[in-house]
This record gives sequence, C-alpha cells and structure tokens, in this order.
Amino acid sequence: MVKEIVINSSATQTRVAITEDGYLADFFVDYPENRRTVGDIYLGKVARVLPGIKAAFIDIGMKHDGFLHFSDIGESTKQLQDIIGDDSDIDEEDDDEVFKRGDNQNKSGSNTHTKPIIPKLLKGQEILVQITKEPVNNKGVRVSSSISLPGRFCVLLPFDGKIGISKKISDYKERKRLRNIAKSILLPNYGLIIRTVAKDQSEDALKDDLKNLMKTWQEIETIVKTEKPPALIYQDMNTTSSVIRDLFTPDVTKVFIDSKKLYKQIKNYVQVVQPGLVDKIELFPSATSIFDSFKIEEQIKTLMGRKVPLPSGGYLIVEHTEAMVVVDVNSGRYAKSKEQELNSLKTDLEASREIARQLRLRDIGGIIVIDFIDLEEEKNKKKIFDELKKEFRRDRAKVTILPMSDFGLVQITRQRVRQNIMQAMKEVCPYCLGSGLLTKHSHIVYDLEEWIKKFKKTSNERKLILKCHPLFAARLREGKDGSIIKLQLKYFIRIKIEEDNNIPIGHLKFISAKTESELTEIFN
Repeated sequence: MVKEIVINSSATQTRVAITEDGYLADFFVDYPENRRTVGDIYLGKVARVLPGIKAAFIDIGMKHDGFLHFSDIGESTKQLQDIIGDDSDIDEEDDDEVFKRGDNQNKSGSNTHTKPIIPKLLKGQEILVQITKEPVNNKGVRVSSSISLPGRFCVLLPFDGKIGISKKISDYKERKRLRNIAKSILLPNYGLIIRTVAKDQSEDALKDDLKNLMKTWQEIETIVKTEKPPALIYQDMNTTSSVIRDLFTPDVTKVFIDSKKLYKQIKNYVQVVQPGLVDKIELFPSATSIFDSFKIEEQIKTLMGRKVPLPSGGYLIVEHTEAMVVVDVNSGRYAKSKEQELNSLKTDLEASREIARQLRLRDIGGIIVIDFIDLEEEKNKKKIFDELKKEFRRDRAKVTILPMSDFGLVQITRQRVRQNIMQAMKEVCPYCLGSGLLTKHSHIVYDLEEWIKKFKKTSNERKLILKCHPLFAARLREGKDGSIIKLQLKYFIRIKIEEDNNIPIGHLKFISAKTESELTEIFN
C-alpha cells in the first residue's frame, strides 16, 4: 500500500491529506482563526463544583468554563494542587497496560487497584488543567488535570508514576525491551507512555525525546509560579505539526509540501527527531495545485455533501442533528441479482466500508445511528457487523459498535476530540438558519395578512414600512395584482416595502411610518 501525506498551505489555511493508494484516508484543516486547542495547558480557577454530576467547571479565560469530570482529575502537582484522583487514561490513542511503580505495586509485581477518592475541590482554588476536547456548538472545552506532554516517541506524564506501551506494538520482546528502556531513563514520580512510532527505535532516540519533554515540563513549572489564573501556560503544536509528529511513520511513502517555508520547518523538525525519514519529504512545485494533481480536491467535495455515492449505484445520506448523526443507506438503481437479499447485502457491505471511511474523514464523533437496508437472514446481519468492526480497526479514535437490531439499525459511538469537518468548514446559512428549508411564499403572505388584521383592530395608523429580504420583496411585488397590492386594497392601508439584506428570507419587520418605531413584536 502506498501511503502519502500531502500538505497544501495558503494564506488563510493549511490542509493536510493522508492518502492510501490514492484514496483519501484522513483529512485535517488548520485555521489561524480557529486554532487547535487540544493539548494546551492552562492555569485555571475552580468556578463551580457540582457533586450531582460529579464535575467541576474551571475558569480558564474562555467564553465558556472548562468541564472537568471527577474521573479526569489526576494526581497533584507539588506546586499547585492537593487533589487525590484515579488513574484515568491520558493518551487515549496509545495508552495500554499500565504498570504502577513504587508504593502502589505489591510484592508479586501486580497492580493494586484502589477505589477512587472523590476530590475535594474548593471554589476559587487554583488548578492546572489540560484541554482534552475542543468546544462543540454551545459546549465549552473538556479538561483534565492529568497532564500529558506528547513527544515523537513517548508521552510524559508528570507526577503520575506509570509506564504504558502502545497496543499497536504487538511483539512481546519489543514491548519488554521498550518497557525496560522506559524504566531505566525515567525519573522517580514521573510516568511514560511509549508510542507506536517508538518500535525498533534506539535507547538514545527515546532518551533524547524524553529529555526534550522534561525540559518543556520544567519551563511549564517555572511559568506556573509567576502567572495568575486564568492563564495559558503551554500551547501545543498546531494541527499540521501534530500530524507530522503523530502520523509520519516509517510506513509513509512520501510527504509532499507545496510551501517552501513549511517544507523547511517540517524538514528541520524531522531532522532532529527522526533523521531517517528526512529523505521522504519533498517540496512540490507551486506552479500547479497540489490537491488537484493528487486528485484530492474532488474527493474533499464529497465530504461536504449530505449524499455520498457508492460504487454499485447506491448512496448514503448523512444528516447531522443536535444529539447524533444519522446515516441512511439506499440501494439506488442497483438490482444486479433477482434476489432482494443478495442485492441488499452487497449494498450494505459497500455502505459499511464507506461509512467507516466517511466518519474518519469527517471526524464525526458522538452517537451515530445507521439505517441499513433490511436483511432477513441473521448470518447476513452478522456479516455487516463484522465488516464494520474490521473497517473501524483502522480508526485511531475509540469506536464502540452494537450488533444490528431487528429494525436494521446499527448504533455506534465514536470518540469526539474536536469539531467535525462540517462544523469546522461551514457556517450556518443566514436564510434558513441551518434547517435547510425555507417557508413557502403563500404561508409568509398568510402570516403577513394575519399581522395586518391584528394591527387594524388596535391602531388607527394607515401607513406602514415593511422591511424584508430583497428576494421576498420581489415576490410580493410580482405581477399587476401582486400580493402586497391585494393586501393594501383589502385593508385600506399603505405599505412601503424596504429591502434589507440582513433580514433572513421569511422574516418580516414592521415599522411605523409616523413614529419610525418597530411594531413587529407588539402585534405578534
């Protein structure tokens, strides 16, 4: 398999695409105005403690306070906290078997699991937290006091005291070697998670990576002593740099970059952390569009649409709601076999592969419900379930899948860290306000007439100003006997139409011609 990373940089954004045999497998967008915040460390202050939901809200200087669940409260830093917490996952991608060191380990070497103690948080208390999930819609960021500093080969866990090895490193001897290296280079009271890219790396490479992380942590400790909350203490890498750090592995064939400045930055970084991969980085000629050359642009367009075609002629409909994402599978024109069960099975199998790809590409998290084409036989339902499980093994996010129900529905939960690609790249339509629907002309005219009736009963005014969107104003004026003329003649009232682009289609604003005051809400 040919795996490539293609980076397109412009004045307004940087786009990173990861392709497998020419097909888009992952897609990231880095916006200057919407900077990636996951991994940033803040010195915050406890704003509220709500034992009923086992959480606290932390003021970190953002529009919404950060949400800190009790399960995300880690062991204290000596400078700031006196909080006792449980051993929650730090790096969800790479965390694996955890080996407690020191007093928490019994003589046989096995872990002792103690019941988590509910933390005692006080309003106004200072606390060091790290963002683990970006804000979504009206929800603020989710934070954790279990601080982690990711590097190229390992993740440093200050004051944690545990060692973990990536699940993706399956070779027992390699796992044992890496664990022994971690124990030999790690200072007391610190924890370490060995990442997947550390496989077959030398002890010196891991030692250098840990040295850089320790230097960063020492700088954080120094800054914390001088700052007052709320304050940003440490800023993690941007999206592009983090993709290179986390996903530029030896199995990547090439990295293509169309910006000289970014090319130099990435090359210098890789030269320090893994010199053996430098030759795979290439500067792409800027005369042509890099995404067009690799046929990525046309694949990105499918990410934006609600309809996704399938190879055999079927298609998916992807709908975003407040609570979940719903995917509907349709057979379209496909009917190769005379047997409906076989046709449905083929379409559902194609849909399973495409859904796993689309969820990864669009970075859709939370609850996903898929309405597959109905299947009668249980063995065919199991084939769909198995196909989904197989495809989601390639997903870096945590995914839980339930078997197909009697109604042909499959429920999935997928780890959500940041906004999905639709939320990041699209804005709410000012006309339909996100509904995708506009009120029919006849219904708006009905509302207009009802308003005039109420107005006539309580007011003696005979002149009004009607402000509305230009498109609706044009429809009101259409023809010799347009809707607005009919209403004026019927109710013996003069209505002057004023066009306003800022008013959504279907919304009406009434102004008194005499006093110039707005009357809209008074008579609604």
